[in-house]
Amino acid sequence: MSLAAVTKKEFQDAIRSYTLLGLIVIFVAITGFWAAIHWIPEMGDPVTGNLDTIALLNSMRQPAVYLVPLVALVVGYKAVAGEREHGSIRLTLGLPNTRSDIFLGKIIGQTAVVSVAILFGYSAAALIALLTYDTFALAAFVVYTLLSMLYALVCISIAVSFSASTRSLQRAIIGAGGIYLVVLILWDSIVAVLTIVFVENPSQSDTFPDWLIALFYMNPSTAFAQATRAVIPATREITVFPLLEASFWVDWYGFIVMGLWILIPLALGNFLFNRANIL
Repeated sequence: MSLAAVTKKEFQDAIRSYTLLGLIVIFVAITGFWAAIHWIPEMGDPVTGNLDTIALLNSMRQPAVYLVPLVALVVGYKAVAGEREHGSIRLTLGLPNTRSDIFLGKIIGQTAVVSVAILFGYSAAALIALLTYDTFALAAFVVYTLLSMLYALVCISIAVSFSASTRSLQRAIIGAGGIYLVVLILWDSIVAVLTIVFVENPSQSDTFPDWLIALFYMNPSTAFAQATRAVIPATREITVFPLLEASFWVDWYGFIVMGLWILIPLALGNFLFNRANIL
């Protein structure tokens, strides 16, 4: 067995267990709903761009920001920990492959599963846009789809790496839930508390210390939004970062942050998995 074989096995297991089918149904239903309602959020400044394009991008943003990490954590938390707890990992290790092959194969395979679900979901949104919108921004749609797959890789890397660091499925579940809670709910609250403590005048963005601005933008979901702003200018109408204009930070740094959220968990997860006492 090799890296390619492990990757193929992960994808085939998702098909056999109907995991892939379930994810496709979820993505199609949720993304299709958001596309159908043609909704543009109320902003402080009036939206001046192409309303159809902005509505379509906003429709895809809702499942991307919240659904992609949730799905990635749910399918990724048990990738290694589940097999270690049930003992099936020993059979896999008995074949001619390395632990790194298993670890990376699971990362790639799980990312492929979520990416296929994203493709189906976003295609449903595209079909609705073609049938009901006056215009359809194909280029923006394709770029946003690719960015969402990259974001899925970020979340899968975190989930599988955490799964590889523990042999208990229960701990993996708690860890996945904790990661989702921190990244999407508590991160901004933590930054807000630190702002109260360290910033004398929060109403003035130029009074924020650089380290606090960097911490705010290190959130992977924020990095995804920034990367999107960097390559799809239309999203700037509905994605505003007040601190961005008054700091050293720029939109394309979002790609660097996403890269760090891929590489660091991969390095730690692979290191811990290779050192784990499995037998």
